[in-house]
Formats: sequence, structure tokens, C-alpha cells
Amino acid sequence: MEVIIKNLAKKKLVGMHLKMSFVNNRTGELWKNFMQRHHEISNKLSADFFSIQCYPLTYFKDFKPTMEFEKWATVEVSDFTSIPKGMEAFELEAGLYAVFYYKGSSLDTSIYEYIFGVWIQKSGYTLDDRPHFEVLGEKYKNEDPNSEEEIWIPIKNI
Repeated sequence: MEVIIKNLAKKKLVGMHLKMSFVNNRTGELWKNFMQRHHEISNKLSADFFSIQCYPLTYFKDFKPTMEFEKWATVEVSDFTSIPKGMEAFELEAGLYAVFYYKGSSLDTSIYEYIFGVWIQKSGYTLDDRPHFEVLGEKYKNEDPNSEEEIWIPIKNI
């Protein structure tokens, strides 16, 4: 598994969000609604999509599958001057990230079991309290085993 440590520059994103949990997973609903309307965003910087998770401060310490978090479906934009009705701005702050280049189905959770159960403990880093996200580019095919994406995990030195 290739992992690269990167400093992310601040990004401006526009999209939609929902509250959900792993038990009440509304990802499909969120992305269906966003994909029907993303063409309304006129100032996109690329064709990539960003799937963002904003977890409460103690989410990973007190994890329960019923705990809620906020998930966003977004695209990167040049500015916030033209936001379609029913969408919102999201500013992704700069910071240090571990980037995992993942190939496989979006239904396979073993990559996250590896990241949080193995990699983070051996890495010399700890999780930072910033959004987690995936970059879904042209090779992303959702549930297809040949799908490819980048998984960005916020980290800081121990």
C-alpha cells in the first residue's frame, strides 16, 4: 500500500452535505442528489469530486457505529462568488495528510481497518482534528473492484 505524506494547501469547495452515521449511512442519497446538480457549478477547477467527512472531536476515541458525522459531496472551485441554490461553500483548511492510493470497491472497508488499526499506530503520527476526504477522479468507479481513489487522512506529529 503506497502512502505519501503531503501538505495540503487550502481549498475552496462547493457542494451538499448530510448528517449520517455508519448505521444510518446516507452516502447514496447525498451523492445521487449532488450528481443530479453538480453541472450547475460554473467555476470548477477540475473534474474531480471530493467526498468529505467531518467527525466530532472525540469520534474515534468513543467510536460507536451510531455516532453521527457530517458528509459532503463537493467539487473544487476557484471562488465562492457563484454558489447554486441549495448548495453551500466549504473551505478545506491547509494541513498535513497521509494519502493512500486505493484500488478496489468502495464497499470494501478493509482499507480503513488498515489505516486506523495498523498504519496510524506504526506511523509516528496521530489523527488531527480536521476533515477526512477522498478524491474521486476519472478512475473512480464506485463499487467496481478496479475503482481507484485517493484517501486523505489528517495527521499531525505525535
